[in-house]
Amino acid sequence: MSFFDDPFWIGVFERVSEGKLSASKIIFGAMPKDYEVYEWILCNYYEMKFSLSVENNKKDIKMNPKRMQRSVKRQLVTSGIGTKSQQTLKLQQEQTKMQRRQISRKQKEMEKKYKFEMKQQKRKEKHKGK
Repeated sequence: MSFFDDPFWIGVFERVSEGKLSASKIIFGAMPKDYEVYEWILCNYYEMKFSLSVENNKKDIKMNPKRMQRSVKRQLVTSGIGTKSQQTLKLQQEQTKMQRRQISRKQKEMEKKYKFEMKQQKRKEKHKGK
């Protein structure tokens, strides 16, 4: 599936395995032609980073259209807007964001520790005399 998200065309690839859904998002730029997408898939499919798997519950139940509308409204209020694949992509984005925050926090601590050690070393050199 591809859609236009100004200014780029974005492709969302869904993979269903053992009843679990995972998704990957690719930014194409200009509107890709079908053969370009097919060629891209052939070349880069195994390098794609798919999100964590989420249960894929699909039920084929006949329902009154008005009742279906009401239930959809209730579900949108509780779960938010977006397809399952968009929600899994959002989950993946939040996880990478948390990882980046942890890494930057560690770097800041290391830098702070380094600066402190440098100050201590300068102090010791001043007291020693030259």
